[in-house]
Amino acid sequence: MDHRTDTRTKIVATLGPASEQPLVLDELLRAGVDVVRLNLSHGTLASHLQRLVDVRAAAQRIDRVVAVLADLPGPKVRSGQFPEGGVHLSGGAGLVLSPGDGPSTAGHITVDYPTLLLDLQPHDRIVLGDGAITLEVMEVTADEARCVVLTGGRVQGRPGVHLPSERLRLSTPTEEDLELAKAMADAGADFLAVSFVRTAHDLRLVRAAIQPHTTRLVAKIETMSAVNDLEAIAAETDAIMVARGDLGIECPLEDVPHLQKRIIRYCVEMGVPVITATQMMESMITAPSPTRAEVSDIANAVFDGTDALMLSGETAVGADPVEVVRTMVRIAARAETEAGYRQWASRLGRVQRSQWPEGPDRITMAITHAAGMAAADSDAHAILCCTRSGRTARAMARFRPVITLIGLSPDPATVRTMALSWGVRPLAVETYHSTDELVWFAVERSVQSGLVDPGHTVLVLAGAPDRPSGASTDVLRIVRVD
Repeated sequence: MDHRTDTRTKIVATLGPASEQPLVLDELLRAGVDVVRLNLSHGTLASHLQRLVDVRAAAQRIDRVVAVLADLPGPKVRSGQFPEGGVHLSGGAGLVLSPGDGPSTAGHITVDYPTLLLDLQPHDRIVLGDGAITLEVMEVTADEARCVVLTGGRVQGRPGVHLPSERLRLSTPTEEDLELAKAMADAGADFLAVSFVRTAHDLRLVRAAIQPHTTRLVAKIETMSAVNDLEAIAAETDAIMVARGDLGIECPLEDVPHLQKRIIRYCVEMGVPVITATQMMESMITAPSPTRAEVSDIANAVFDGTDALMLSGETAVGADPVEVVRTMVRIAARAETEAGYRQWASRLGRVQRSQWPEGPDRITMAITHAAGMAAADSDAHAILCCTRSGRTARAMARFRPVITLIGLSPDPATVRTMALSWGVRPLAVETYHSTDELVWFAVERSVQSGLVDPGHTVLVLAGAPDRPSGASTDVLRIVRVD
C-alpha cells in the first residue's frame, strides 16, 4: 500500500475541471491528497456522484486510503446579473440596493433576498463576492437601501451578497442542502460539510435527514454565531472547518488569525479533527509557485496544530493542481520539523486532568495519555489504535505523537474517515473475537504494510472485541515485534 511518510498534516483538495481527469486525479492522490472535497455549490448532483465514483476508483488503482468530503452549498444570497464584462464600483461612490432578481448596474444592485430592506440597518457592512468589495448602508427606505462604496473594484456575473448573519432569515441547512446530503450519504460520501452553521441544532437537522446513514459531519465555522457556540458545535460534529473566507467578512480581518488559533486549539483538546481552509495557496491558481506570505500561512497553521490543510480553487481550476499539492506537502513537512508537538502533548495532559469527562471517554482519554508517556519510556516505534469508530485513533492523535500512529479498523468507512485525522495511517483489518487475537493481527497487519519492522517495539491500544461499539478503549499492551 502507498503510504505517505513525509508529513503528518493531512491534505484536503477540491476536485474540479482541472483535476477530474483520471490521470490527473491519480497523480493528485499520489502527491499526498488524503481527502477529496466535492464542492456542491458548483455543478450538478449527477456530476458529483460520478466524481465520488471516480475518486473511489483512483484510490483503488493506486492502493491508497482516501476519504470523500461533500461540501453542501448552504444559504446563498446573490445579486442580479451584471452586464457582460462586469462593472467597476469606485470607492466613495453611491449606489442603491433593492430586493429582486432583475439585472444589476454600477448604480443599482438587485438582491435575491425578499426581506432585504427589513433586515438592513444604517451602518451595516455588506460585502460582494470574495470580500474585495465592501459597502456601507447609509439609509434604508421602503423601496431601497442607499449605500456608499467603501472599497471598490470590478464586479461581474452574479456575486454573492454577504449580509449581517445575525439578522439573516435564511435557515441552515436549506431544503436543497438536506436533499443533497441524503443523496451523497446514500452514495457513500465519508463526510458532509455543513455550510453557514450557527448552532449545534443545524447539525442535528442534517443527521436526522441522512438516517440511517452515519456519514460524518464537518461543521464549517464561518459566522460569529458559530464561534460563540463553538463548544456545543464541537460536541455535536465529527470535524470542524475554519472557513476563513466568510469568517473574515463576519468579523474584522485582524481577528481572523486569533480565532483560527483559538478554534484549532480547542478542537485538538477535544479530539475533533480540524481543517484550516481558504486562500492557502490562492496565487497558485495561475502562478507556478506560492507567495512568501502563503508559505508562512501554511506553516503557521501547522504550528497551530491543525489536522488538515485545504485547497479549493488551487486544485479545482488551477493551472497545475498536482504541483500545488506537492508544494503544500513540502511546506507542511518542513514546518512539522519545528512544531512543538512534545510541549503540546505535555500541556494537553495537564488540561485533560483538569477537565476529565464522565463515561467511556474518560477511560479512553486516560489510556491514550498513558500511551503517550509509555511510548517515550519504552522507546517505541509506533502506536497501533484498534478501533471500530475511529474514536481511539482521534483521541491518540490529540497528543501529536512524534512516532508512527496507525489506526486499524474492520469498518471500511471508519478506515477512510481516519484519513482526516492528524498523523493517522489508516489500515483495514478483519473482525476478531478476542483481545489477544486482535493485538496479534494488528501487529501482523502493520508489519505487512511496511509501517512496522521486526525488532520494533509497538504499543497497541484496544477494547474487548465483544463489547458494544462506543465502549471505552481499556487495553494497552507493549509488544516487541519478532
